[in-house]
This record gives sequence, C-alpha cells and structure tokens, in this order.
Amino acid sequence: MGLQKFRLPDPGEGLVEADIVTWRVAVGDQIGINDILVEVETSKSLVELPSPYAGTVTELLVNEGDTVDVGTPIVSIDDGVGGAQASPSSGNGEDAQVPNLVGYGPRTGTAKRRPRRAGGEGPVEAHEQVADTFSVQAPVSRRADDREPLLAERDTPTGAPLPGPGKAAPAPIPSGGAVLAKPPVRKLAKDLGVDLATLAGSGPGGVITREDVTAANMRAEPLEAPATMRAEPVEVRQELREDVRIPIKGVRKSTADAMVRSAFTAPHVTVWLDCDVTGTMQLVERLRARREFADLRISPLLVIAKAVCLALGRTPELNSFWDEPTQHIVLKKSINLGIATATARGLLVPNIKGAEALGLTQLAAALNEAVAVARDGRTQPAQMAGGTFTITNIGVFGVDAGAPILNPGESGILCVGQIARKPWVIGAGAEERIEPRWVTTLSVSFDHRLADGAQGSTFLADVAAILNDPALALLF
Repeated sequence: MGLQKFRLPDPGEGLVEADIVTWRVAVGDQIGINDILVEVETSKSLVELPSPYAGTVTELLVNEGDTVDVGTPIVSIDDGVGGAQASPSSGNGEDAQVPNLVGYGPRTGTAKRRPRRAGGEGPVEAHEQVADTFSVQAPVSRRADDREPLLAERDTPTGAPLPGPGKAAPAPIPSGGAVLAKPPVRKLAKDLGVDLATLAGSGPGGVITREDVTAANMRAEPLEAPATMRAEPVEVRQELREDVRIPIKGVRKSTADAMVRSAFTAPHVTVWLDCDVTGTMQLVERLRARREFADLRISPLLVIAKAVCLALGRTPELNSFWDEPTQHIVLKKSINLGIATATARGLLVPNIKGAEALGLTQLAAALNEAVAVARDGRTQPAQMAGGTFTITNIGVFGVDAGAPILNPGESGILCVGQIARKPWVIGAGAEERIEPRWVTTLSVSFDHRLADGAQGSTFLADVAAILNDPALALLF
C-alpha cells in the first residue's frame, strides 16, 4: 500500500520550527484532500495544515506540545495506492527531500482525483488545491464561529476526543461539563498540568483564559472562582509552593529575541507629554453616530493612529530605518503602522500597510481587522513584517505611562496611557479656570541614531496638538 509521510512544510519568513498544538485527526481516521490534519504554532502565528493526500491516517509521528523542525515527518497516511507508485518526494524514504506543502503523489484511484474548477475550466493544480497554509485566511472547518473557543477534547458529551475531519462534532453540553478554551490556552494547560475541567472561566461566556490557567497553576487547590475574578499577582505568588518552569518557545521566544536585539542595538530615547484629549473623545462620539462607522468599532485609537500618520509626515526621521551594510538612513515612503496587541499567545504586532493613504473609515476597518485577527491567533508572518512605526496602548490596563522598547528595524514607538478625567487648567488670563477634562500621557521612544531630541519632541507635540484639537489635522 502507498504510505505517505507528510512532513512539516517550510512556512517561510525565516522560520525553521513549529510547535504541535492540536491534532485534528486520530489513527484510523479517513481523510480527504484539504482536510485539516493539525494546528501548529510558529513564533508568529497559529496555522492549520491541510492534507495533500486522501486516505487513512496510520500513525501520528509527533505528539502535541512537541517542537518540530521543518522537514520532519509528522503523520503517516495510507493513500490506498500500490507502494511502488508512491511519490518519491513525499513517500516512505527517510532521505526524501522536504516536500512541497501541496505534493500529491499518484493520481490512481478516486481518492486522488483532482477537483474541477468552477465553470469547467480544467483541473485545479496541486499548488492551487491546497492553498498556501501561511496565507491570510480564516481557519477551515474549525468551528462554526471561528471567534469562539473549541471544546477541550475530554469535554465532549461522551468523553471521547473530538472527531476527525468530515465527522460531525458532538453538540456542546449546555451546562455542567463543557469546557471552553482556545487552542493556545489548552496547550498551556497541558504544559503546566492544569485540568481545564476544574477551572471557572473568567472570559466572556465562561471562556477559560491564559490568566485562569496561570493562576490555577500557582494555587495549591483548583480555582473555584466567580467568572469575573482576576487573580492578584502578589496573592498567587504567596501561595506558590514550588517553582514553575514554562518552556521558552513560540511567541514568547520570538518576543524575547526581538526585545534583546532591539535593546542592545538601538540607543533608545523616550520623551513624555501630558495631553488634554477631550476634543478627541468628543470626535469619537460624533464618529460613532455616523452611518459610515455603523459596523465598525470606533475608539480613540482611530484618531491616535491618524494623528501619528500626519505627524510622521512632518518628521520622517521617525519613519525610517538604519541600513548598516550600506551606511544609510532610509526614510520610508509609506507608513506601515504597527498595532501592539495583547493576545492569549503573547504580544503580537500586526501592521497596516500604507496607513497614511487610508481615510478614516478605511483606517478604522483596518484597525478592527488587525486586532481581531491577532486575538484570534490568525495573524500571519507577512502581516507582521515590514513595520515602520508602532503604537502601543497600555492605558487599557489602567497604566498611566511607559517607556516602550522599539520593534527591531523600526525607528519609533508611541505609548498611550489611560485616558482619565482629571482637573485641567483651560483658558488664559481672566478666563483661566480649572475644569475636569479627558487627559492622557503620551510617550515616544525613538532610535537616537536616526533622530535627535528635536525630531522626537516635534513629533510628540504634533500628535498631542491633533488629539487636543482634531481640527488642526487640516493643517498637516
């Protein structure tokens, strides 16, 4: 029989390994071409790998949680074809080269027949049938709503694992047993030995979050808490009875490498400014009432992003990079605006390409999409490559200000603190008075090789001026 070994494909973007997060098939499952085999996590994204073969799964060659090098066989599939006809590039030989993600093997038998194009324009080629796994696309047949978490395997009504591709998933239990957790959270729980069934989820709808798992791991007893509970770091550390070792891999490893590289390569300078953003808050309310923004989530981040793009037009040094080999400072013609996003997998920074050319509605849609995709764990490497400037909003955590570290290769990063009501002096002379206003602290870190204090300070003052009076944007 034709035994095909599917090898971990090369994801590109300089990545050489991936972690096995969740197997979607089991030994004995019948699968078809394009059925999802496994979900893997690279240092930049969660990716579902489709099968280039149809047949029977005979062996899972690696376990969930394993870190696997590109080119390593991860699953064996019997395609029902005579062994002598097996594809040399993806067959049984251990010396075979890493196959293309879309390799097919022989076409003998109905299981291997190529599908026809819509409209009868001929067969779909292999490289078109199995789409580039690392392209931007929603997960295939993962769940009805790919923003909702999966049921943990042991939490099906019968206690059986989730079914393989093409099989009907068991209906979730309305109450009393179903555990809701996203794949990265389930993987973390597995690594730490935490039983998800013992946790009360603090996320929307009872979803178990990374914080729930971490808190439970640090406690002597299983967490039994209301859905709104958030563990206090000091409290849980006092109850910690033994050291906890967390593997350094995935996004955490990538973030650590990037931060060390940035901190020890670019000389950072940070400047700060308190800003009255009452005008921005009023504009946000007006935008929310307009039909153009009816289907979009509008927040002060939209106005901040636009202000950054306008201010960078006057101080291009903060939208540049240091080209060491050629000894040039390169001023970028476009702004690829990064949005630092806290996710269950860690910090991700997708960027919006050509942000300076977008109108407010387009920019709002791009921001919504970038954040939603990142939080769903679907951000692809290409969406995080080529950034030129980043915004990080630590105000959502109730923090007033910070001194952020640059993304490697970028020249600036703006940090936005919480926007809160504070007493503020307005007016002048006899009209001077104190009023409660919406106030935030802005700080910008920049690479001192690329810009001096004058450019960094000018940029920050311009952003603050626009946020204070958005009408000033007409002057830029």
